[in-house]
Amino acid sequence: MTVLEKQEELDKLRRKIAACQRCSLHKTRTHTVPGEGSPDASVMFIGEAPGRNEDLQGKPFVGRAGSVFDKLLQSIALTREDIFLCNILKCRPPNNRNPLPAEIQACVGSLDIQIKTVNPQVIGTLGNFATTYIFDKFKIPFTKISAVKGIVQDVETPFGPKKIIPLYHPAVATYNPGKMNELLNDFQVIKTLLN
Repeated sequence: MTVLEKQEELDKLRRKIAACQRCSLHKTRTHTVPGEGSPDASVMFIGEAPGRNEDLQGKPFVGRAGSVFDKLLQSIALTREDIFLCNILKCRPPNNRNPLPAEIQACVGSLDIQIKTVNPQVIGTLGNFATTYIFDKFKIPFTKISAVKGIVQDVETPFGPKKIIPLYHPAVATYNPGKMNELLNDFQVIKTLLN
């Protein structure tokens, strides 16, 4: 797929997501948060779900966790324009509660299209929900995020080999500043893969 074809595919998906009513989250959302970034990115980051700020702006990772995420990207000399950034859920769960299994099921078809379209070499999963879904999808055994974070998982997919890197969710550093160094170290693994 050319970059233009990828962009057209993602734009078509964005319109579908905006009209989506597959679960009850459409009733409480302000905006859908389909994701953004380079349609031809070699790195894709997948988070959990939009929060309040994301719901208001329709953009991923714009709250406190977003500023942590931006620092992490800077630490490996990347910008949001270099990557593709999205979430498992495209609508905010009320009060930022955890995504429900039925909501994840209703939403992951869109994520699967994003992964296939962008076709990144590296997928960084941010937090438990993204890691659980991606590990299940690619048949990687998963226990808990603290046991696998920062460890590269090589997988074969129908659209070529991928490197999966599970990471703590950037929000962890907003309530436990001591985790920032771990996040920075784990992000260095991505830099190594891209060099």
